[in-house]
Amino acid sequence: MTKTLRSTFLLLLCTVLIHFSTKAQTWEVYDYDLQLKSRLVYQSIAILSDAVKIGKNENGLFLLSNDYKPAVQLEGKEIYQFLEPWILMKGEKGIGAYHEYGQKVLNLEFDEIQTYYNFLLARKGNEYWVYQRGKGTTNYLGELDEARISNVGQIISRKGNSYFLPLSSNPDRPFEKLEDNDGEYILAKTKDGYGLVNVEGNLVLDPVIDELQHTKGNFYYGFDEGQYVLIEGDLVQANIRYNSYHKITYQDGLMLEYIHGKLRRVMEGDGILLDAVGMTEVIRIDQDLYNVRFRDGKLGLLGIKGWLVNPTDSLEKIENGSEGYFPARKKGQYGYVNREGKWLIKPTYDLSLNYSEQIAAIKSGLYWGAIDNYGKVILNPEWEEIKAFQGGFGVGKKENRFYLFSKEGNQLTPGGFSKICRIDNGYFLVENDQKVGLLDPNGKQVLSPDYEYLKRERANWVIARKNNKSGLIDEKGETLLPFDYEEILFDNANRQILVRGSYQPILVVEPETQGRKRKRGN
Repeated sequence: MTKTLRSTFLLLLCTVLIHFSTKAQTWEVYDYDLQLKSRLVYQSIAILSDAVKIGKNENGLFLLSNDYKPAVQLEGKEIYQFLEPWILMKGEKGIGAYHEYGQKVLNLEFDEIQTYYNFLLARKGNEYWVYQRGKGTTNYLGELDEARISNVGQIISRKGNSYFLPLSSNPDRPFEKLEDNDGEYILAKTKDGYGLVNVEGNLVLDPVIDELQHTKGNFYYGFDEGQYVLIEGDLVQANIRYNSYHKITYQDGLMLEYIHGKLRRVMEGDGILLDAVGMTEVIRIDQDLYNVRFRDGKLGLLGIKGWLVNPTDSLEKIENGSEGYFPARKKGQYGYVNREGKWLIKPTYDLSLNYSEQIAAIKSGLYWGAIDNYGKVILNPEWEEIKAFQGGFGVGKKENRFYLFSKEGNQLTPGGFSKICRIDNGYFLVENDQKVGLLDPNGKQVLSPDYEYLKRERANWVIARKNNKSGLIDEKGETLLPFDYEEILFDNANRQILVRGSYQPILVVEPETQGRKRKRGN
């Protein structure tokens, strides 16, 4: 399953209500040449994706066409969630679902709907249904104690103490446990032992292993018939990648093998990461990074492809590095070593961070400074915070003010700002007195902090808000669309800009006809 699909499923943990205003509004539609193309009247318009646009008028909610005409009316009073490609609608009786193409697939009567790319799992009370888009069918799963969609796209259901896979080829087969993980296989347990289930719901490892647990990716660590094993999942048949009668422990994401009571091998993923004599300790310091200590006192930094820093004497800790510099601690002080474990910058600081563009932040006492790759101080340690260099500039905080400075240590923003935030394409959003401005990638102020809101759209176009009205300006502050609007939306897929103003109804008054009698009530 792709990361995108996993992320979509995780969004089920939150509920996002998209509310629409009740007052009619006029909308103007412009092309990218800023030519007016049309006018619309909607209470609200929401652009949820390149393909999904929803508008509300006096007749209800509608999926809109590319030219913003009502295409499909949606039942319900509000959008409960949009989890592409599914639109979940909320009505008086519950939640229902539409596909982004406009097809209603579930009536608005459910308490909960879980989504996956090609199917939905719906619950009403303790009863469950599954809608499968490929078949176009909705099937009743029965009364269950619980049911959920796994990371691999199988439904895991529970009734009493038994678990089932209702979308598999054997939906009635009971399991004692079905355990999800970040890999592509479900860990399954029966009375006979542990096994693995693939994305199709089929067993690729029969449940006969005495003990089994997920480690990382598609790898599983276990014990069976007196042997420690490392098993890799496979779509057809799982493979034993490593087995040993020697003791193997699993800790901090690593398997550690002991031969005759002494640590000998470090294993991760598909096998042996390190085979060395004299190891005494392996400490995880970061994702896939480990400090390995030896009996002779040497310490090295181990990665998944081998030594990042060769074992060297008298070090207390080696951290992940960058640009060939690795922060290391000796006698409580930090400096930097190279891959051979030789000192590049002597340990004289209380803390040191990674290099970025040949500049690193260092801490002495309570305050931060910055040094170059020769150890030369470019900023004295008098700062409350220093952010990593990017695009030739760093950001420092002093007395609750933020400043932009160059690699030479020159301050580029005299007086500073209450906030400086990096945004897209090297630009900086700055704030003073709750008003925002813009610095270009060279640190030059292009828009003074006079605005309530700024958002860059396309090259040189900025949506701005001033005096509670929105307009479109360029980076010189020249007005492209006047500050007359309540809202500005970019429809980049169709190269259109939508602007919303207050709706002013047109009153048509019929002139009195002299001598004409008016009917009562007119």
